[in-house]
Amino acid sequence: MNRFSVCKGDIVKAKTEAIVNAANTSLLGGGGVDGAIHRAAGEQLLEECRKIGGCPTGEARITAGYKLKAKYVIHTAGPIWRGGKWKEEELLANCYRNSLELAKEHGIHSIAFPAISTGVYRFPMELAAKIAVREILTFMEKSDLPELVQIVCYDEETKEIYEAAYDAYLEQKA
Repeated sequence: MNRFSVCKGDIVKAKTEAIVNAANTSLLGGGGVDGAIHRAAGEQLLEECRKIGGCPTGEARITAGYKLKAKYVIHTAGPIWRGGKWKEEELLANCYRNSLELAKEHGIHSIAFPAISTGVYRFPMELAAKIAVREILTFMEKSDLPELVQIVCYDEETKEIYEAAYDAYLEQKA
């Protein structure tokens, strides 16, 4: 599918109309991707996030991108991995679905995702990649928007895991 890709890079520098922030539920910034996006976007992003008042796990909210290359930031709060007994898989799937639905509602043509919940939230990488690829591609099969979806991986190991999940998805569909 030429509308979908996996790449290595810095999501803050993604050349897409929207980027997804792997946020915490407060939306007030944090570490990892969340902190990097807040630092790059500037203080206005934090001010807008304060007005939103948070985002429950699995849901998504949209803000302007401010100083980012991206026009929009879609914030989604991924689940903390607790052994898989607290609906973590379902909540992570909801992060992707709800982010894509929000992008579609706002007429966004291109969007970049990070590897949601795989950092300090300790979601198992292979499982997270499988869920991400499945949810993104299933959504794209049914919708014209967004036209382009990227998963931007911070390092080569993560990129390889997400590429393998993509290959496995394609094999399963064949």
